[in-house]
Amino acid sequence: MRRLDPRTLERVAEVICDRDGNHERHGWQLERLLRDAGWADPPEYDGSGRIAWLRDALVDRADQPVDVARLLRRACDPLEHDGSWPVAESFRTALNATLEPEGVAITYVGGRPVVGDVGSGLGAVPVFGMPDDLQARLTRLLDDADMIALLVDRAEQSHMAQGSGAHLLALFGIGSLVEGLLLAVLLHRDPALELRNRRGQPVTADHAGLEMLLDAAHERGHIELDAKAFMTPVRNFRNYIHPRRQAAEAFSPDHETVSLSWGPVHAVLNDLEQSAPA
Repeated sequence: MRRLDPRTLERVAEVICDRDGNHERHGWQLERLLRDAGWADPPEYDGSGRIAWLRDALVDRADQPVDVARLLRRACDPLEHDGSWPVAESFRTALNATLEPEGVAITYVGGRPVVGDVGSGLGAVPVFGMPDDLQARLTRLLDDADMIALLVDRAEQSHMAQGSGAHLLALFGIGSLVEGLLLAVLLHRDPALELRNRRGQPVTADHAGLEMLLDAAHERGHIELDAKAFMTPVRNFRNYIHPRRQAAEAFSPDHETVSLSWGPVHAVLNDLEQSAPA
């Protein structure tokens, strides 16, 4: 997500505070919201006007759009509203109206809120691409500089393939990126990780496929069920590495196919950040 205008951030603060509304947030709730959104060193509420305080907090992070996106996602997350989808949706609708002039929108991918750019000619449907500030985000998840560089390179090559019209190659790269990311995070959080297939047989990390890694990440609470499920089509796209399979099913991906496939990557990355140990 790009850097947002200060006036937009002020309107975002107004929506989130919901002063005199049915879901008004008090100062301590705003402070907790920033913390639950995953902000590092969130400011402490100082008793000043809530909208001005939140606006200033957002403006201070305007050059860190990943943090701003985290707050937008958290404000629309049903988890923030005791599991209430109607309340979460009302905030999403109000925030999207505020973000519309910026060409940004919040949507749900696999049941998880994600932020995307609004594509031309697609109305208010967000389109997704390579996650912003990926290297910094991976650095907070992993301590292996070589693996981080490799994963960023996979993402960048997938992005370049999409831009050049090599849509099938982009899909393969996206699947490979998620596979590498999940395995790296699983091993980082549990160096003694034991993987087993659906018959209960042990499988070495070198032979673990994307389906097994998605299962393992979900079983261990690293990603939500919805994010895992929404990755299934992306995982299946990798089967088209066999030309005969692609010809038999007349599969011809385009730019929109790749854009939609980036969406689950955002959802998985968001969940991994949310579930990261403090």
